[in-house]
Amino acid sequence: MIHLLILALAQSPSVPPPPPGPQVWTGSVEAPRQPETVSRTGYASAPPFAAASTTGRPAEFRSRIDRLVGVRGLEDNAVSGIGLVVGLAGTGDSIDAAKKLVQNLLLTRNIHVNLQDLESKNVAIVEVSTQLPAGLKPGRRVDVTVSTIGDATSLVGGVLLFTELSDPTGRVVYATASGPVTVGGFQASGQAGTAKKNHTTVGTLPEGGKVEREIETSIVSEHGLVHLDLLAQRDGLGNAVRIAESINAAYPGAAFALPDGRAVEVQVPLDLAQREIVTFVHGLLAREVEVDVVPRVVVNERTGTIVLGGNVRLRPGAIAHGSITVTIAESPVVSQPGPFSGGQTVVTPRTDLGVDEEAGRLVMIPAAVTLRDVVEVLDVLGATPRELVSILESMAQGGLLEAEIRRM
Repeated sequence: MIHLLILALAQSPSVPPPPPGPQVWTGSVEAPRQPETVSRTGYASAPPFAAASTTGRPAEFRSRIDRLVGVRGLEDNAVSGIGLVVGLAGTGDSIDAAKKLVQNLLLTRNIHVNLQDLESKNVAIVEVSTQLPAGLKPGRRVDVTVSTIGDATSLVGGVLLFTELSDPTGRVVYATASGPVTVGGFQASGQAGTAKKNHTTVGTLPEGGKVEREIETSIVSEHGLVHLDLLAQRDGLGNAVRIAESINAAYPGAAFALPDGRAVEVQVPLDLAQREIVTFVHGLLAREVEVDVVPRVVVNERTGTIVLGGNVRLRPGAIAHGSITVTIAESPVVSQPGPFSGGQTVVTPRTDLGVDEEAGRLVMIPAAVTLRDVVEVLDVLGATPRELVSILESMAQGGLLEAEIRRM
């Protein structure tokens, strides 16, 4: 009988294996599959770039006077106005101020429209501005910049209506502007997505402005003096003295540095004809002087950019610098109950926290009297540009860095 049972089992068809995946059993509730992915965050630091080496001592640096100063009376003058850009494809302002301006514009043409009837978003309020050089004659064309004031999203395809540009008081009109707006980008949007390139709320009008009134000026004062104002980057006292000495070498006693050390006053020769004044000033500006460069380090904390001047010096000292990197990743896990189970959805927080502290060692800093020595000393630290920003600031406060630090 046992042999018959074994024979019957051998002849019975084989049961196929269960299909892959979660199994559902009668009388039970299937548990949902929980999310398996987690968020990750990381921090990577690239090796610092190698500085180019220089050989020899720097040569004497000379520059023309017109690269160091600006002639008083030849400054650019800012003029601006408020205008309207029309022809936008639904990317204009939705605020009532834009509708009011359109209503006022139509009233100047004896067209009366109720404010409630102006629902189009094809108009944008803009601020129109330009820089007018002193002495520019009427009829000359200048470039104009337009910037949105309201909630307009793009000026692409717009046209600036006739706009008057005046001085800060708004009383004297010096230029006018009108024409198509050029935007160096585009924006396209749909119900679930937006594509945008560059900044689309600021545009330009190349030669879209016309000078209506000359800004009268003169480079010679009523006392026959020409003032040479040193530029902000070249405002050392030594530069003012050398400029005065160079001019006095050609015209004895004609120039002297003002007490503030920021300008040089030049006396125009009394026998010089009026039509020769421009030639006289041009000859002064073409002279070359030795430049006294102020020791300066310019740092940009936002981008990590560092620029060191050629006469930056270091005193001997010691530095220990270490950095701490903290990475935090939040990966909440959602537990969803199965159907008819009577459970509740629960969100469980998951945090992945990592702290990496670099070991800082004390490094001896020798004295550095040339730019090449300064670069080699800072390169020994092996710090990234962003780390060098804080190192240089600490060195300046500690007296190790002989330079002025300017932050951008």
